[in-house]
Amino acid sequence: MTGRLVHIGFGNMVVADRIVAIISPASAPIKRLKEEARDSGKLVDATQGRKTRAILITDSDHLILSAVQPETVAHRYEGSDDEE
Repeated sequence: MTGRLVHIGFGNMVVADRIVAIISPASAPIKRLKEEARDSGKLVDATQGRKTRAILITDSDHLILSAVQPETVAHRYEGSDDEE
């Protein structure tokens, strides 16, 4: 599978076409969603031990934690066409 990649911090990349949403982890419903993903084995922690600032939801229902701000990830996502 080839596709555009979005840099989500610390050398980690996600296939852009698989991203459904980029959200902030602040609210209680999102924290519950994160715990459910952890319990079901669908949580990927790409923060390298730093604070989670963005959560990416994929089309396979995986949650990817990133230490990069949601706005930054979104900007990289939008600009990923230009990076090829």
